[in-house]
Amino acid sequence: MKVILAKTAGFCMGVRRAMEIVMAESNKKEGPLFTFGPLIHNKQVLDLLETKGVKATDDTTGLTAGRILIRAHGIPPREREKLQNSALKVIDATCPKVTRVQAIIRHQSNKDRPTIIVGDKNHAEVIGLMGYSKEPAHLIEEKADVASLPQLENPFVVAQTTQDVEDFKEIISALRLRFPDIQVFETICDATHERQEEVRTFKEQVEGVVVVGGFHSANTQRLAKISEEKHLPTYHVETEEGLPREALSKMKVIGLTAGASTPHWLIKNVMQEIESIQAQKETPVVHGVKRAFRFMVLSNLAAAAGAFSFGYAVLRLAGGSRELVFPLMAALYIYAMHVFNRFLDKGAASYHDPDRAAFQKQYKSLLILMGSLAMGISLTLSFITGLGAFLALVALSLLGVVYSIPLIPEGVGNRYRFVKIKDIPGSRSLSEALAWVAVMVFLPLFSGSPGPVLSLVVAGLVVFSFSYTRAVLFSLFQLQGDLMVGTETLPITLGEKRTLALFNRILLGTALLLVCSTLLGLVSSIFCLMLIPLLTLLLCLYTYEKQWLSSGIALEGLVEGNFLVAGLLVLL
Repeated sequence: MKVILAKTAGFCMGVRRAMEIVMAESNKKEGPLFTFGPLIHNKQVLDLLETKGVKATDDTTGLTAGRILIRAHGIPPREREKLQNSALKVIDATCPKVTRVQAIIRHQSNKDRPTIIVGDKNHAEVIGLMGYSKEPAHLIEEKADVASLPQLENPFVVAQTTQDVEDFKEIISALRLRFPDIQVFETICDATHERQEEVRTFKEQVEGVVVVGGFHSANTQRLAKISEEKHLPTYHVETEEGLPREALSKMKVIGLTAGASTPHWLIKNVMQEIESIQAQKETPVVHGVKRAFRFMVLSNLAAAAGAFSFGYAVLRLAGGSRELVFPLMAALYIYAMHVFNRFLDKGAASYHDPDRAAFQKQYKSLLILMGSLAMGISLTLSFITGLGAFLALVALSLLGVVYSIPLIPEGVGNRYRFVKIKDIPGSRSLSEALAWVAVMVFLPLFSGSPGPVLSLVVAGLVVFSFSYTRAVLFSLFQLQGDLMVGTETLPITLGEKRTLALFNRILLGTALLLVCSTLLGLVSSIFCLMLIPLLTLLLCLYTYEKQWLSSGIALEGLVEGNFLVAGLLVLL
């Protein structure tokens, strides 16, 4: 069985923006937070928001303090005015695409032009749009409604942003026959159009389609309808529990898409459930290899193996100590820190990677034991190596603990935004990268044969570039989970596109550093070997950006593989 995941599946720009706003507000200590009506049409997300203290309300009577957020669908001007006259602070999370349609209606109807809206009668967005028309707007839900319109002079027409493109074209054709002077505004969101077109392309590729999203979500219902119109077996589910396992087990290729208000973790849950159906048909050997690979990645053993291999490569290339004890210490330390930090961030894991969260819960005792043993062995090895190495590793371990504990007393800390070091935006990835540099470049200095200074500087910069890119790439994978728990990572602060652009430049700059350092004779020519894993790491960024692989275990394993490649190249 093969699963084709639609590239456009999941949150659209407007929903993602609304979620970012509400999650950022929920993490502030500024009193109660309400949304005016449901933020989006997804029960699971609304349940999650309630656990964060965000309540939906349609009536502000009696609310004397707090904040209220206007949902992505927008609201009529009169309701907005009531909110602004209330005692609540108003936060606008209306989708910019919807705001544009509102502005068109207001501008055109102020010219005394009749308003025609193509949309669903009871949809929140349409209710909001109708309020912007100077005179009562005329609503059309289907082509047949055109005949019932009164005679209008110089009308204009807009569409609900999530309307079906093909249906809208048919309605426009009928409107132009009745009103030759009608002005048409193309207001269907590009993301909606792309999402619908991608479902249409499934026709020649799959045997069935699974659509994930709320049963009350108009755009999700429309995706299912389009799939059915292409005569494909279509299953609209809210969660993985609704999957028809028996029907899917008979198919070889399945298309998977999701509505604009469906969060990433729900899509991953469904994807993993479909893959579990597939696993039942695999040979024991293939199934065993996949399980082993999954265990290596989720247990962080792949990260430890990569750290050992990369640490070995760095020592050899820097011309310092060739003792394997130093890359082994680095790998054990990094493994322990990864295990403990995974448990500290388990709230985020449950939102961005439910598979990892379930794995951590299942093997909690084993992982904690392995992490503790790794840290104990690493400290023992450092003590055997020398007092300086031991004290340095103890200091690094204490820094790892301090990173996650409150630095301000609990009572006082409630007044401040940054209570722990990890609360500082972008600190997680930066701290992780600096720790890699410390254990791979700084710790071996206590061996007595550190190597040429310039080689060490170049090695430090290369380690930082690789490890920082790795850490930020993993932050991109768990972007939604970090938003849910209020962790301000670099991708959240800069945005996904800017983060990818920045790290493309960092890796290209590192490549230039390696080439120039070699040509100037500052380092050995063997340093250029690092260009190979650097370019494959760049390919991982590109793979994520182009969504060639979903940001799951396969892509994580691919990223860790770059660090294994570095050591193997130097060894060979």
